[in-house]
Amino acid sequence: MSPVEKIRSLYGDDHYICRFQERGDIEAEFAKIGAKEVLKNILAFRTPGPFYFPKGKGFGYSAERAPWLTEEDLDYYVSRFEKTGFTGGVNYYRAFGLNWELNAPWSRAQVKVPVKFIVGELDLSYHVPGTKDYIHKGWFQKFVPLLHEIIVLEGAAHFVNQEKPEEINEHIHAFLKQF
Repeated sequence: MSPVEKIRSLYGDDHYICRFQERGDIEAEFAKIGAKEVLKNILAFRTPGPFYFPKGKGFGYSAERAPWLTEEDLDYYVSRFEKTGFTGGVNYYRAFGLNWELNAPWSRAQVKVPVKFIVGELDLSYHVPGTKDYIHKGWFQKFVPLLHEIIVLEGAAHFVNQEKPEEINEHIHAFLKQF
């Protein structure tokens, strides 16, 4: 079963990855909502669980700007997406199936370099069923045998490097000093 089919079976058609599959559909909805509102809602998402985007209903609320994001930075991102649209970013999700197929020969490959894994405790991907067990109960280390440490950053969501830049820098620096 492809990753998109699996996501659809777990969460239904309104899950954002499923909604992003049809070319032009989500772009049209995002254009109606406006780049600033789209980015505010995506960047401020802090619910540890699936992200739904029901067709024609938008986000269902208007998020405040994420506290770690300055108005100046938000305006810059908005100006870029107003120029290019969201297709480039959304295509990443459209390529899930293709990437899954192309990477199949390496599905059991190991990452054989030293690794320090950092995730936000509120990151929606950290709350996909089975993910925490995979990470914390040894399965992750079977594929990443040189895993040095797993860090779960309290109060952080998906954009950990922007939400907690000092902590991320400290973790990276401490990790690199070992070598």
